Amino acid sequence: MALATFHLREVLETESFYFLTTDWFDPSQKFETLHYGYGKFVLLLIRFTINFHSEDDKVIDLVKQLNNSAARYLYNAHSEFFEDFCKMLVSSMKELEVFFAVPKPHLSETTLSLKTNELVVVFIDFLVGILEMILRRRVPYFTRCVRDLIEDLQTQLKFLITFLGDTLSQPTEETMSLLTDIESLVNEVASFLYSFILKPRTMETGMDLAISDFLQKIELLKMKIKDHCIMVSMMQSGLPTKTSVISVFVVDSLLNDLKDLMDQKADRIGGVKDQIGTIHDELLYFRSFLRDIEMQQHPKLEQVMMRIKDTAHEIEYIVNSFAPVWYLKIRLPHVTEKIKLIRMAFEEMKKNLETGILQGAKYPSQQVSLQTEKSLNSEKIMVGFEVEAKKITEQLRGGAEQLKIISIFGMSGVGKTTLAKKLFNDPSIVYHFDKRAWCVVSQTYQKRNILIDILRSLSDLNRDVIFNMEDEHLAEEIYKSLKGRRYLIVIDNIWNIESWYDLERYFPDDRSQSRILFTTQLKDLGRQASRHSVINALPLLSEAECWDLLCQKVFPKERCPPELLEIGKQIATNCHGLPIAVVVIAAVLANMEKKKIKWQQIARSLSSHINEDPSKCMNILELSYKHLPMHLKPCFLYLGVFQEDKEIPARKLMSLWISEGFIEKKQHKSVEIVAEEYLTDLIDRSLLIVAKKRSDGGIKACRIHDLMRDMCLRIVEEENFLKVIKDQLPIHEQHRYHRLYIHSILPGSRSFGLHIRSLFFRLPDPSSFIFSSLKFLKVWDLSTTDLKFYKYIMEIKLPFNLRYMAVPCILPSIESLEKLEFLYVDNKEPAEIPDVFLDMANLRHLYFSGSAEFSESFRLRAAKDKNLPTNNLQSVSFLFISDEKDEKILRCSPHLSRLKCKFTVFWDSSKNTFRHPAFDFLNQLESLSLSFQRRYVSPVYQGRHSFISFPLNLKKLTLRNFDLIWEEMTVIGRLTNLEVLKLQHGSIEKQQWNPSEDEFQNLKFLELDEVPIARWNASSDHFPTLEQLVFRKCNHLNKIPSSLGDIITLQMIEVHGCKKSLAESARQIEKEQRDLGNEELKVIITRSQFLR
Repeated sequence: MALATFHLREVLETESFYFLTTDWFDPSQKFETLHYGYGKFVLLLIRFTINFHSEDDKVIDLVKQLNNSAARYLYNAHSEFFEDFCKMLVSSMKELEVFFAVPKPHLSETTLSLKTNELVVVFIDFLVGILEMILRRRVPYFTRCVRDLIEDLQTQLKFLITFLGDTLSQPTEETMSLLTDIESLVNEVASFLYSFILKPRTMETGMDLAISDFLQKIELLKMKIKDHCIMVSMMQSGLPTKTSVISVFVVDSLLNDLKDLMDQKADRIGGVKDQIGTIHDELLYFRSFLRDIEMQQHPKLEQVMMRIKDTAHEIEYIVNSFAPVWYLKIRLPHVTEKIKLIRMAFEEMKKNLETGILQGAKYPSQQVSLQTEKSLNSEKIMVGFEVEAKKITEQLRGGAEQLKIISIFGMSGVGKTTLAKKLFNDPSIVYHFDKRAWCVVSQTYQKRNILIDILRSLSDLNRDVIFNMEDEHLAEEIYKSLKGRRYLIVIDNIWNIESWYDLERYFPDDRSQSRILFTTQLKDLGRQASRHSVINALPLLSEAECWDLLCQKVFPKERCPPELLEIGKQIATNCHGLPIAVVVIAAVLANMEKKKIKWQQIARSLSSHINEDPSKCMNILELSYKHLPMHLKPCFLYLGVFQEDKEIPARKLMSLWISEGFIEKKQHKSVEIVAEEYLTDLIDRSLLIVAKKRSDGGIKACRIHDLMRDMCLRIVEEENFLKVIKDQLPIHEQHRYHRLYIHSILPGSRSFGLHIRSLFFRLPDPSSFIFSSLKFLKVWDLSTTDLKFYKYIMEIKLPFNLRYMAVPCILPSIESLEKLEFLYVDNKEPAEIPDVFLDMANLRHLYFSGSAEFSESFRLRAAKDKNLPTNNLQSVSFLFISDEKDEKILRCSPHLSRLKCKFTVFWDSSKNTFRHPAFDFLNQLESLSLSFQRRYVSPVYQGRHSFISFPLNLKKLTLRNFDLIWEEMTVIGRLTNLEVLKLQHGSIEKQQWNPSEDEFQNLKFLELDEVPIARWNASSDHFPTLEQLVFRKCNHLNKIPSSLGDIITLQMIEVHGCKKSLAESARQIEKEQRDLGNEELKVIITRSQFLR
């Protein structure tokens, strides 16, 4: 129920609420209830209460009246309106008292959907929240003793939550009796807290005695719980609804947790260490067979996998929750017995498999590996639309001088975006227009995001500068960038004309033959935008074109075998001309055995879906999911956490997979490499599309087609894999899922769930959340939280189980995160890295968007200690190195493979001179990005400083703001493993480059960006393996050496914003190579002021 309470919230949350009541009321009329912080308690109670009531309930009507009263005060700001509101509030609180107890099942659909123990759990969590707010308010008249008692009460209530989440799924008479006792005690605590909220001063004197009494009663309850657990021979955990989506390697992280308990925290587990050791060994046994189970793809073996997964989650719940050792002693033997039964069943099935009694259909692993070889080139294949592409190219390049709108329309999945992307990147189009930009509107129109996307395409402004602009400033910069230029703006996936009306004023019409290109499913949208628009209908593929596309995808280097021709054409025909359906089915066929019987199974399945509903392809697409190997299914479904039509950063996606435990841990291969193999596999199967590539050819970003995303979201709901939440945060649904993606929620909502492992959200106000209660949380993305809550964020108690965390700032309690592997800090100002990072053994990847430097305490420790401990960091970005202490700290990270930093020359006390930092001690470093920051140096020490020493394994090097002499270029050229070199915004001695033949022998990618080279004396011998050559704003260079065209491996030359003569030399190289029969070389030229 999305009940509006924002007026009420605005009044109650204001810091002046207490002072207003003091100033505006006669002393005799003051309400004791209106104390400082009272508003927060009221909001928490109201939000909790409306979660359990229907729209027509009395309590809902009461909240509506309060909200209306608050609105009247806000709009009029008169004392009488405020007095009316306060009186109504106090009166309402008395009416709400009846609801300050465990909710009854008959209240609403929400309560009916919860089990009795879940209702009690939800209410106890609400009380824990109340206690947390009392502690946060730092009530001045509380003694240390009272605060300790409150914290102890919180701990004991959390244990009751643990027990109630671990009870029998079918309650017996004994369990219901125990539940009644717990409910009775919880209601007593609630009544006391309610009285405290209403009259804190009155309740102050008896606070310590009351809480002590509750703690004694809980101890008596725990004795009953202990007796109950001993009587029950086999407890069944009340875990979330079963899901058939299994992470094959779910036990890996649990094995690590158990080993950590035995090795590092033996004192905590006391007398259960041997039991935990037995469980660890049993799970280790299963782990050795998990891959074999997956490869068999037999339903009975998958059932075993399901039982292993459920048991692993149960063990994790018991070990990591708020449970005392006595509870572990009782519960762990139950789990051990379960594992023994699973092992017996597994060994029986394993024996049947070996003797042939039980047969499974193995995945074609060899075929999958062959398919991987062609991965990143698959998106280049486009069949059909040759006529349409030629026609639209002419519309873009020719015709009238005034601004014209050109529309490509067709049904979803027909190939509109693919065709538009091909046109956008066509060399003739790139050369024709001065400026080009691409933006995606989608059904959820977000104007600011669109303006940012357009400006980033058009401008060289820094990313952070653009992101910090107001909307009006963004629009102004876009207009200025386009004014007087010939431009092309692609507006992809536009759904309504209002979006265009909102944007059109930012695109000037200077009669320069500029063009706007729409892709849309709505034919009339183009005509509504302009009566002079051109409408292009994109037809479905013919049967022949479907078959051609299928063959190119399935048989890229061979002909279709004769025995598959007939059935293959039948499959192509059944795709009904929809390219995405052909591509998806082709990916399924390419990753299975090329046998007629297998293809017939696909054809029958495809036909049945089409007969059910010929107008839709969703069921066709689901075939691609059903044929995924077990280990890839959770990886695909995880795409549901990313927003529609947004590019998905590849490294972030892989980091999330690793943190969730979806990636297999292999010997002699890092989990990052295995994760990249999974990503490539999903791309091979056409479930993901490559959006951007790195300069080394790797995947930088990917995207998912709208239809694929719809399918993904449908499956995650059906399989209880992930819940996407908008507006309301239903309590009962939080108990059913391991993962929540909170797109937006009403203020005052709380996240709570015994088994939540992942939380992604745009949090409106974190003050109502208690994250430390989420004991199993592994993934936590808080990076989009409004910085006005910075003070509260800094006080957050962090869940200790986190593997992945994205936040807007470094949190003080971060040292408690012993298992953290990935930390992303989206900071606006430079951050300080504390020395506790040295003690975080599992932290491997550290990213700061706004740069970071080592804290002063960290630097003092480096100056004082001779030997600092080493860490396991593999990547760091974006770090500032200012002196030799920073360099010494950097030596603590010998495993770094990627480093992005800025630096300056600094004083070396041992050598009594200024120098650059050294990096040659980082023997595993493969990617290094350096930005030089100049500083004042006394004339006595001016001159050349010792050049940067690079590690020999370096494969990728980026230098910004540099000042090089030829000897230093030679040092770079002789890095034998160097494949990528980017020189940006710097200078080279005498503006001349004369490379030697023994340099750059393995270089594949070279970028020169604002490098003032006037002459470049190079030949094919100097760069024998070069594949891509990029020039940006090289205003002094007149031409590209023609002999570079003879490099056999050269595939692309890009020229952006350079002299006309340089662009012409690139065209000449392309022509010469065409004359020699080389059709592979592609030249892209972007027009600029120098090309006029």
